[in-house]
Amino acid sequence: MSLADEHRKEFHTALLAGVLTVDDSGVPNIADKGSKASKAIAQKLIEKLGRARVSVKAAGQTSGADFETVCSDYVKRAFGALSHLRPGDFVIEKGRTISAFDQYQHLNEIEKIAKASREISTAIGSDYLISPDVLIWKKPVSDAQINASADTVGHGVASHTPFREASGANPTLHASISCKWTLRSDRAQNARSEGLNLVRNRKGKLPHVVIITAEPTPNRIASLALGTGDIDCVYHIALPELQETLAELENETASEMLAMMVEGRRVRDIADLPFDLII
Repeated sequence: MSLADEHRKEFHTALLAGVLTVDDSGVPNIADKGSKASKAIAQKLIEKLGRARVSVKAAGQTSGADFETVCSDYVKRAFGALSHLRPGDFVIEKGRTISAFDQYQHLNEIEKIAKASREISTAIGSDYLISPDVLIWKKPVSDAQINASADTVGHGVASHTPFREASGANPTLHASISCKWTLRSDRAQNARSEGLNLVRNRKGKLPHVVIITAEPTPNRIASLALGTGDIDCVYHIALPELQETLAELENETASEMLAMMVEGRRVRDIADLPFDLII
């Protein structure tokens, strides 16, 4: 078993040990109880992953927070194992506001101006100052590191790049990861809005903007995955297992929808994520 396989298995084990549960009638908590298709897909999908605990369905916010933690732990292990491919001092954490980073530090000034004026605050709103579920950010590099093998940089040159610690820059946001336990129309739109804010409000490099979900139904995944510009890609917790499930259920419509998103490079498996983050 490869390291990527091990990390994926550990991810599923952590889900089944905590946030991913079934009720007394065997319906997984990722299913929409009002949809026969959702329940059928979710049940067979969970069977492929392992045995889930029987538990009363937790509140949406509780499941969401627990899912964020499992995803964050997975990214730390899997992305960290690829450090030889993407050198640098990276930090992975939950919930920090984007204004802490180089590309978005100017939002602090906008916030101060908005707080001082009700008219301005009303005009621009506050949606721009977001705190993604999981972030990956990179610390600036010291000149000693840069000049380790040659006299690469000195005073008076390259003095504005956020790469250099000597420029006084804030850390650079490398990736914003939104964790959506399941998808309803409001949750999909919320994720899109966050992505658009990251795109529109940056000054500098655009970070990776990705979403992880456990949603079992392709039509709801499509509400977020289809289209381009606001997010890079949607990553499913168990894409191959979902594809197998749809084939076994002979749900051709759902299978075709999922195939379209996979072939269109809009949906990938969770195991693809750490490798994509290296790019």
